[in-house]
Amino acid sequence: MNEVSISPILSLAERCARLVAAPLFSQFIIGLILLNGVVIGLETSTWVTERFGGLLAGINQLILLAFVVEAAIKMAAHGNRPWRYFASGWNCFDFSIIALSLIPAAGPLATLARLVRVLRVLRLVSAFPELRLLVDTLLRSLPSMFHISLLMGIIFYIYGVAGYFLFSEIDPTHWRNLPIALLSLFRIVTFEDWTDIMYTAMESMPWAWLYFVSFVVMGAFVMINLFIGVVLNNLEEAKLRRLDELQLPPSQTEILRELRATQDALARLQKRMERTASSPLAKGAEQ
Repeated sequence: MNEVSISPILSLAERCARLVAAPLFSQFIIGLILLNGVVIGLETSTWVTERFGGLLAGINQLILLAFVVEAAIKMAAHGNRPWRYFASGWNCFDFSIIALSLIPAAGPLATLARLVRVLRVLRLVSAFPELRLLVDTLLRSLPSMFHISLLMGIIFYIYGVAGYFLFSEIDPTHWRNLPIALLSLFRIVTFEDWTDIMYTAMESMPWAWLYFVSFVVMGAFVMINLFIGVVLNNLEEAKLRRLDELQLPPSQTEILRELRATQDALARLQKRMERTASSPLAKGAEQ
């Protein structure tokens, strides 16, 4: 009885798992995400919405329905444990976007509904393994980036206070108080016409270039290279983790699938042997 009641669930899970693993399935979902992005872009045109607003709304509903069906298929692929679908952070991300997309596009939540529809384009990140790897790398780099940002904040504060005391009377536009001085330093570190600020200070203090050049070296070159180094290091670690995940032992579903295929092969072999044993040639040889 147990075997009879469980086998339909396993067969459904196997069919769903094979469908989800098929390249055509993922390509179809990527196509829907791209179509969703095109529809959202067309809705920004008044001329298009006035003439094809109903068609665009219908396409949007069909895409949403397809995403809901996709989530249901992925849950069904886990058999009698559909909650394992949420074990993946990317599945939770996709499900959150789909759930938010169910907000009605009318009434006080209409603006929020439109913004959520734009967020569906973010599902391209979860659809491509390479993009998932990059996002994972950035998320794992956040702790190290926090410490680098803290160090950079200390440097900004020191140079901001020093710039206020040195240049507030010479150039009050850029150094009249600490917040404005910090904004000026941010402009300098982004290389946005920072030489104009430096030349203005050098008109009264010829040695002021030491302040600006040292800050550019510290704030731009050193810190940016630290950020890049952290990201590259975490990217290599993420690649190694991905290789380790690909070498993980097979799951229970995969083992059951292989066992069932082996049992079917043995059953076919046994039937073939029985037919061979009952054939007239085999009986004549025995006589």
